[in-house]
Amino acid sequence: MKIAVIPNLTREFALKTTNEVINQLQKYNAEIIVADYAADELSDFDNLVFQPAQDAVEQCDAVVSIGGDGTILRSGKIAAAYGKPILGINAGRLAFMAGLERHELDLLGDLIAGNYSIDKRMMLEVMVFDEQGLCAQKINCINDAVFVRHINRTIIEVTVENNGRLVNNYWGDGVIFATPTGSTAYSLSAGGPVVDPTIESIILTPICTHSLFSHPIIFRPEDRMRVFATKDDESELCVSCDGEPPICVGEGCSVIVQKSSLAADFIRIKSDSFIDILNTKMLHP
Repeated sequence: MKIAVIPNLTREFALKTTNEVINQLQKYNAEIIVADYAADELSDFDNLVFQPAQDAVEQCDAVVSIGGDGTILRSGKIAAAYGKPILGINAGRLAFMAGLERHELDLLGDLIAGNYSIDKRMMLEVMVFDEQGLCAQKINCINDAVFVRHINRTIIEVTVENNGRLVNNYWGDGVIFATPTGSTAYSLSAGGPVVDPTIESIILTPICTHSLFSHPIIFRPEDRMRVFATKDDESELCVSCDGEPPICVGEGCSVIVQKSSLAADFIRIKSDSFIDILNTKMLHP
C-alpha cells in the first residue's frame, strides 16, 4: 500500500508523532511518500520518497495527515481533489477531525490491512463572480465559508438569497456558511447548531447580528445561496474558506455557495460514534 504522509512539523508533538507513524507504516511494509518540506527533519529514515504534497497525494492509495484540524483540512482538500481517502492523526490539542490520537498508532495496521470504513463528508463550493457576472474564483471547503468586512472595525450589511429569494439582510459582523463537518467549528462558536456530519445540509449562522430575530438556519444540500454586500461603505466584503486568506468581493460582485461535487473521504478505523467524539473532544477536552 502506498501512503502519502503530510505532517505539520510546527506542532509540539508533530515530529515525534511523524517518526512513530513512519515506523509503524514501515513495519507493515507500506510504501511511504512524504511531503518534501519535511525532508530535512526525516532524513534519518531509509526508503522514504519525498515529493511535493500534491504529487504525493496524486500517487498514493491513502493520505495520513499529522497535525491539528487546520492541517487535516488542508490535506483533506488536496485528497478530495484526487479522490483519495484521508486519515487524520492528532498532533495538536483538539483535532476534532482526527481519526487517531498519538497513543493509538498501533491501529495503523488496520489501515494497511484495509480494516476501516469511510466517512464521506459533504463539501461546499464557493464561486466569486465579478461585476460582469463572470466566475473569477472557485474554492472548495470542508468546514466553512466565512463572510466578514475587509476592515473589521465596523459592522456590515450582508444580503443572503436562497435560490433567488431573499433570506435576510444581516446587519452585523458577517455570516458563516458551514457544512455539517464544520458545524463544530466557527459556526458553533457563533451560536450555530451541531449537525451530525452524515446529514447533508448547508448551515447559515449570522455573526453578532444587531437583530433580535437573526437565528441560524439549516438549508437543504441542493440549495444555492447567493451572498453580497448590501452597502459598500468603507471597505469590501471578504470571504475566507476554511480559514484561508480572505478573498475580497468588490462592489457589484457576489458569491454563490452551494454543495460541491467533491466529497472528503475520512478514514474511520475506530468504532466510536459522532456522539462519542463530540463528548470526548468538546465536553471533556
